[in-house]
Amino acid sequence: MGRNRKNKPFFENVLITDIGAEGMAIAKVDDLVVFVPQVIPGDVCDLQVTRQRKRFYEAKVVRINNYSDDRVTPFCTHFGVCGGCKWQNLPYEKQLFYKQKQVSDQLSRIGKVELPEIAPIIGSEKTTFYRNKLEFTFSNQRWLTTEEISRQGDIAREGALGFHIPGLFDKVLNIETCWLQSDLSNAIRNQIRKYAVSNGLDFFDIRNQQGFLRNIIIRTSSTGEVMLIVVFYQEDVEKRKGLLNMITEKFPGITSLLYVINTKGNDTITDQEIITYKGNAFIFEQMEGLRFKIGPKSFYQTNSEQAYNLYKVARDFAQLTGNEIVYDLYTGTGTIANFVARFAKKVVGIEYVPEAIDDAVINSSLNGIENTLFFAGDMKKVLSASFIETHGRPDVIITDPPRAGMDAPVVETILSAAPKRIVYVSCNPATQARDLLLLDEKYRVAAVQPVDMFPHTHHVENVVLLIKR
Repeated sequence: MGRNRKNKPFFENVLITDIGAEGMAIAKVDDLVVFVPQVIPGDVCDLQVTRQRKRFYEAKVVRINNYSDDRVTPFCTHFGVCGGCKWQNLPYEKQLFYKQKQVSDQLSRIGKVELPEIAPIIGSEKTTFYRNKLEFTFSNQRWLTTEEISRQGDIAREGALGFHIPGLFDKVLNIETCWLQSDLSNAIRNQIRKYAVSNGLDFFDIRNQQGFLRNIIIRTSSTGEVMLIVVFYQEDVEKRKGLLNMITEKFPGITSLLYVINTKGNDTITDQEIITYKGNAFIFEQMEGLRFKIGPKSFYQTNSEQAYNLYKVARDFAQLTGNEIVYDLYTGTGTIANFVARFAKKVVGIEYVPEAIDDAVINSSLNGIENTLFFAGDMKKVLSASFIETHGRPDVIITDPPRAGMDAPVVETILSAAPKRIVYVSCNPATQARDLLLLDEKYRVAAVQPVDMFPHTHHVENVVLLIKR
């Protein structure tokens, strides 16, 4: 192994040995950890260090000298440039192995609590076309790949409609085919871009905050319904109608065509007025005989089939007999709340987004469920001692917070409420582990079940059952 010290270190013939946080591959050089993207354990590489820290390096691959026996050929032409599906070169069974390991490592290293044997991860039956929601971004400057730049001649710099390049907020890779959502999604996106280029519609310039076309969001459901949200940066009635009418004509299968005029500095639309142009303002999802109304601002698990497996785990962990008061924190559109309601005495759901709570109430009504109550607001403010006194002390709390986990005041209130059981659903085992440590004073971890919601990525969902000591 050689080293070049002129600038940042250069290492030759380094063996990749493991996969760590955020899906980065790991090697060791001179007792220092080196984090490397886009390689897998068993690869032997030459590495150029890009970032130096006291206890670790970050490096990029200059050359792969020997390929791992586990390596498989990525199926997507955008692999390595697009920020998604970074584990396509890793067999699915190995992906599951490293996700299980990630859950075990983070719960033990960060949580530092006593753990039972972790159940084998539940894999996804579908490993492609499994997402029910994708967002694509318009950019007036298409990101050029290394291959394009190396070619001779003029390069077309038409606008892009696709995904952001990792770490670059203003760079967008044009996506021809995405393997995450159905062929209809690909057809809609490509037709919109083709129309926009042909008709001279301005793609968004995020640096200068100007342009016409900003984003599209495509949502599908297991019931066959399709929602398309087109986000414009500014209003131009003639151009807007021209695009939306083209979409209506070309894609009659879209059951919910919506649009937004978003002039803000960021892309979020939860605080924006969403206007229905054609069809309904919502779509429906279905699970175990229940129907769930999904609006444009509603959260719903993006892998519908795996969501069912995830919620079954949560319900099993809750151990409901029909006599319990259940609190469902971060309830979203009330999917878990309604899913467990028939097995409980009463379910109380709390969620930050008012529109999601509106849908949660409707979802209960649609399914003839009469033992649910839903409240909108900041969890820290809503879930208080007086709230619990009014609505009853919970026997079981189910919590499914965002990636940041639960705020300390929420954990404190849960401890004060003292439910018999807590079912903690998490999309981030690291923050879940942190919260488990806070709960450890009064609760022990009785069961752990990882669930893979996102094949070909490092992300993993995890469900933990805590029982009062």
